Amino acid sequence: MPDLTALFASGHAADLILVVLAVEALILLRAGRPAIDVALLLLPGACMMLGLRAALVGASWPWIALPLAASFPVHLADLLRRGSGR
Repeated sequence: MPDLTALFASGHAADLILVVLAVEALILLRAGRPAIDVALLLLPGACMMLGLRAALVGASWPWIALPLAASFPVHLADLLRRGSGR
């Protein structure tokens, strides 16, 4: 069984999720979704994963807080874009 403690302590668990998000972005783009929609959909999650990665590797608090704080306005932009399409 793999050493899950090392996977999380190294931050590679967050890296794995970032790779999954990148693959999802490629799939959505190839399916014809507009790039801006894909970016606004997946960027908040990617920002949170970067914050998680920073926390897992013991980075100082600004490196944790910055991507977490950045995810909120992008999420709001996604909500506004979706709401304006109705």
